[in-house]
Amino acid sequence: MRKLDNFDANHLLASLLEAGCESLHPRLELVPMTFGDVLYEADSKVVHVYFPTSSVVSLRSVMEDGASDEIALVGSEGIVGVPLFLGAATSPHRVVVRRTGYAFRLGGRLLLEEFNRSGAMQTLLLRYTQALLTQISQTIACSRHHSIHQQFCRWLLSSVDRSPSNELWFTHESIAGMLGVRRETITKEVGELQAAGLIQNGRGRIVVIDRPKLEARACECYRGMKSEFGRLLSERT
Repeated sequence: MRKLDNFDANHLLASLLEAGCESLHPRLELVPMTFGDVLYEADSKVVHVYFPTSSVVSLRSVMEDGASDEIALVGSEGIVGVPLFLGAATSPHRVVVRRTGYAFRLGGRLLLEEFNRSGAMQTLLLRYTQALLTQISQTIACSRHHSIHQQFCRWLLSSVDRSPSNELWFTHESIAGMLGVRRETITKEVGELQAAGLIQNGRGRIVVIDRPKLEARACECYRGMKSEFGRLLSERT
């Protein structure tokens, strides 16, 4: 297992270490995260928490028939495993790696020990949780009230925000599954954005090339989520 000290690659983890949670330092492992890996199934035990660096993780709400919808993203801004320090031993969602990369992994028991000891950690993690809950509620409202075009633009921007570059690697089918629409719908939306010069697409690769115009097409949900994360995570303990 590789061990590296680039803890600044995850903003929340860097803030925790800066706030005095140095005991986490020697217990963190840098682990590979591969597209499609399932970190937790719904109702499964949360054994580890993850601080993504270059990877992006999807939280998915799962129905009885197996269908699922993406309700939140976690990347280099946050932590995967929030239910653990909120008092739950299991995850209510299926948690899947959506972008290949790396994350720092920490044993759940170790996180809880530090959480119960450190007021600074409690403040930072609960502040992040508030931002995550805002993202979840906004995503649900967005799916009910905004067009697929607006949702897709929001999804692209949110994905790029949590990635190390403007380049995303997803098939139209996988994006359709995340947004709960047909593949043909995504193909149409991709074609429209490419024709307008906002993105480039080919062989499962999407590159955002005109972010301002893409933001202009996204709904207010994107701006609301981004503002909330920026406000909460920039506040000092």
